[in-house]
Amino acid sequence: MNHFEKIAARLPEYGLDAMLVNSDPGEFYAAGFHGEGVALVTPGRTWYYTDSRYIEAARQLVKGAEVSQPAKGYPAVVAELCAAHGIKKLGFEERYMSVASYNRWTTAVGAEFVPASALLAGLRAVKDEEELAAIKEAQRLTDAAFTEILNDIKPGVAECEIAAKLTYYMARMGAERNSFDPIVACGANGSKPHAIPSQKKIERGQFVTMDFGCVVGGYCSDMTRTVAVGEPSDEMRLVYDIVLRAQLDSIAAARAGVPGADIHAVAAKVIGDMGYGDRFGHGLGHSVGIEIHEDPGFAPRCDAPNPAGAVITVEPGIYLPGKFGVRIEDMVRLTEDGCEDLTHSPKELIVL
Repeated sequence: MNHFEKIAARLPEYGLDAMLVNSDPGEFYAAGFHGEGVALVTPGRTWYYTDSRYIEAARQLVKGAEVSQPAKGYPAVVAELCAAHGIKKLGFEERYMSVASYNRWTTAVGAEFVPASALLAGLRAVKDEEELAAIKEAQRLTDAAFTEILNDIKPGVAECEIAAKLTYYMARMGAERNSFDPIVACGANGSKPHAIPSQKKIERGQFVTMDFGCVVGGYCSDMTRTVAVGEPSDEMRLVYDIVLRAQLDSIAAARAGVPGADIHAVAAKVIGDMGYGDRFGHGLGHSVGIEIHEDPGFAPRCDAPNPAGAVITVEPGIYLPGKFGVRIEDMVRLTEDGCEDLTHSPKELIVL
């Protein structure tokens, strides 16, 4: 079953006659193609439209849909299809559609627009074997880049240099692009979970935290490692050990059918019991796929059981303002009896 068929199969559950797919990630999930186009999915038939920049590639790559280049705007074409095929209730991706776009579409199309982002989000949450293979390959390149970057981390090297080299290594190995702008933070900058790499130079006795990933086949990887340059202090070692224990215990508890809030609570308890509860302020993890942040996740607000096949990060951290921070992040794939860790870089403290 291709992804168009998966979308079509879920339409009755949402009371829909058809689904309009026109967000960038939705289009790629449905069509396996980025063409700045739109898809209209019905139970028996699917249409995919794109413009002259992409039509040749779309005809070669998009399967399971009638592919064409419309002579008029997308709303007008969809309006004609809705009228011709009796489409009264049309699902749309409300999480991605602006108010201006919504007004344009609803003015042109004589159907009821029904918010249905959850339909696609639910499908995207469970990675099939092809999606999983792409994520694993992206993570393989990310692991390899980490091995390479260890040779470059030394006193006098700037955070931004490390970020640039991570980008280069992943691209050289075959990545399409970064999953997101790499985070590289040394010393006191490490207390900022999403620090922006700067000209700040690494010094001996500091931690260096690196959060980075790449895209392969349209799917993302995401990992974080914290290493020490020179001998760390006793406090640095203690905090690192607490974060590592929180991560290992969370991974051991992660499995399908368990709410994400419960997995987050495992890490929060480990960190809280050691007196650093107020220094772990973010959720334990998020799903990764076409986008770097997807649903579901491991966080206090995630009360629904997570499905088998979801790929979710496990990234506890402790952040001490003015001093340092530690975060360790792996991606895991949930199964009925546990999880598969997709990240293979060592996470015991590395001292360079």
